[in-house]
Amino acid sequence: MQAGARGLAYLLAVLLVWLAAAGCGRGKKPDTMDLSQSQEPDKILFERAQYEIQRKHWTVARLTLQTLINTYPDSDHLAKAKLAIADSYYAEGGTAGLTQAEAEYKDFITIFPMLPEAADAQMRVAMSHYRLMEKPDRDRTHAVRAEEELKVFLKTYPGSPLVEEAEHRLREVQEVLAEGDFRVARFYFIKGSNRAAIPRLREIVDEYPTYSKSDRALWMLGQSFERIERAEEAANSYSRIITEYPLSKLVPDAKDKLTALNRPIPEPKPEVVARAQLEAQQAKKAGVVGRLTGMFKHGPDVSGAQGKITKPNLESRTGRSAQVAAVPAPAGSGVVVQTVPEASGPGPGSSPSPGASSTSPSVEANPTPSSPAATQAGSAQDTSASSSPSSRAEEQQADTKKKKDKKPKKESSSKKKGTLKKIITLGQG
Repeated sequence: MQAGARGLAYLLAVLLVWLAAAGCGRGKKPDTMDLSQSQEPDKILFERAQYEIQRKHWTVARLTLQTLINTYPDSDHLAKAKLAIADSYYAEGGTAGLTQAEAEYKDFITIFPMLPEAADAQMRVAMSHYRLMEKPDRDRTHAVRAEEELKVFLKTYPGSPLVEEAEHRLREVQEVLAEGDFRVARFYFIKGSNRAAIPRLREIVDEYPTYSKSDRALWMLGQSFERIERAEEAANSYSRIITEYPLSKLVPDAKDKLTALNRPIPEPKPEVVARAQLEAQQAKKAGVVGRLTGMFKHGPDVSGAQGKITKPNLESRTGRSAQVAAVPAPAGSGVVVQTVPEASGPGPGSSPSPGASSTSPSVEANPTPSSPAATQAGSAQDTSASSSPSSRAEEQQADTKKKKDKKPKKESSSKKKGTLKKIITLGQG
């Protein structure tokens, strides 16, 4: 019995050791590869690099791919290797990784512009900036770059299967950009700075048609125009609320404003109403999922772009400089802007002042009727301004002569004091 038990224990021990060895060796791949006996060493290098990328050994994978590119410049895997290097930086992530990924993707597009993968590379360029995009109140550099690259993709590759995704991403980026402009415009609107609020609100409603708060921006724009007594443009803003956003909560208020301004109330088109209803339904469905996933998201809130089917704006950003100049001064502000006509040429003996322009406007602040005191002051300034350098030199010479004449007088007065002291001392003696 004891011998049988010992034999059974020995067999169990051998079985356990065999199972452990089999489990440790299962699925293990060799770490070294022999390229000398292979007929396709470039393919083996590429597969090896792909294996290292799956293991997230980014540096080893990129060195292997770079070896393939340098050693086999005529390889069929050259384009794939170049794209794989960019993909490794993109998968690694981070500011440095995504910045390097953008450079590698653009290099790939430059070298292989006709390959189908060029569209994917351009999309990854845009997504590199999208992943680095900050919140609306932070730095908007990456948001602007993402918008530009997405527009390039949609214009260059309109037949790509990624067009729908690119349009959705562009709506999200424009939601962030419009939200940042809206916060600034709302600050100036509440403050009462209409000339600062109007161009920002106008940019929002014109360049970001898919923005979730465009109806509120139009309402604030109409009120800003009413404050500066521009009723026609205010009525246009209220009319756009009714025709472009028929399901907005501000539609009844916009109708009341048009009635008060004695303007007709427009009717929205049936297709616009149908589109608005479909977007409202899709936004309601996507809102539940967005609220659940938004708690774990550190980037900007783009839930306002969910469910939108309106095409995003693909035109270039116009900027606010031209719009600021286009807003005239409000009535009664006391500011008069006059345009100087172009001169045919400088007159005889006249020299143009540096930095002057023939089309520069001249601004007169608070013009008032001229009074005698003002006329005298103006004439005094004119005479002082029109004095020549020779007359100023003569005045300086006259001042120096007066100073010289005063010095002897001081000496003579000191001499008189000395003589008086002498007389006093003689009298006392």
